[in-house]
Amino acid sequence: MDADVWLVCCCEKEAPLQSRIWIMTLVFVLVSSAAFPADLSEKVADRLFEASKVLDELVNAPDGGIPKNLLHNAECVAVIPGVKKLALGFGVRYGSGAVSCRKDQGKGPWGPPSIITLGGGSFGFQVGGQAIDVVMLLMRPDSIRYLLRDKVTLGADVEAAAGPIGRAASAETSVSFRAEILTYSRSRGLFGGISLGGAVVRPDSAANKTLYKREVTAKELLEEGNVMVPEAADKFIQALTRSGS
Repeated sequence: MDADVWLVCCCEKEAPLQSRIWIMTLVFVLVSSAAFPADLSEKVADRLFEASKVLDELVNAPDGGIPKNLLHNAECVAVIPGVKKLALGFGVRYGSGAVSCRKDQGKGPWGPPSIITLGGGSFGFQVGGQAIDVVMLLMRPDSIRYLLRDKVTLGADVEAAAGPIGRAASAETSVSFRAEILTYSRSRGLFGGISLGGAVVRPDSAANKTLYKREVTAKELLEEGNVMVPEAADKFIQALTRSGS
């Protein structure tokens, strides 16, 4: 069957919405891979570099940015730069980035990052065809357990909420602080809260193997934190240290 015909058939309105979402996500990933044939190690290094840029701009954001006290208290921080939207009757978003957690039960420095992907339906506000940067703050000590799964669906497996904005935001004045994960987006240089309900976060085992030159588990990276940070991730960890200090 011709590929175009197969895609149209699979995305007919009669097909379940969840199936159409994942079909479109898969097609988007395959098309992206074909369009950018660079070596995987270069792609991973590029993701980490772009994530570090997002964090640096977060540090320099005006008072309308992510509250500093939240960054300071976050157990883990995930950054997915350039999340793209593909629309064909419904929206699909897909992106790849990195997450790092504090070592020594949240009291130590930031540990080695794990590469993750973010996919799912048309969550949050619509920004046309423009890519957005996504930042997620995991606020509770036990939130890390979600990152050790094969996948986690935000809003279903774990409570997630659009994060509050403003450097002086107070935990006592916002119900969103009860969420385990606070989610933000950045578009045109401006940070804002975004709802990621229905989005799915997965570890990227192939990218982690490329980054660390061996098979490595999310538990080794995020919970134990005893793996040496590779050179390609240095800028990301440095930017994370600056943003969460």
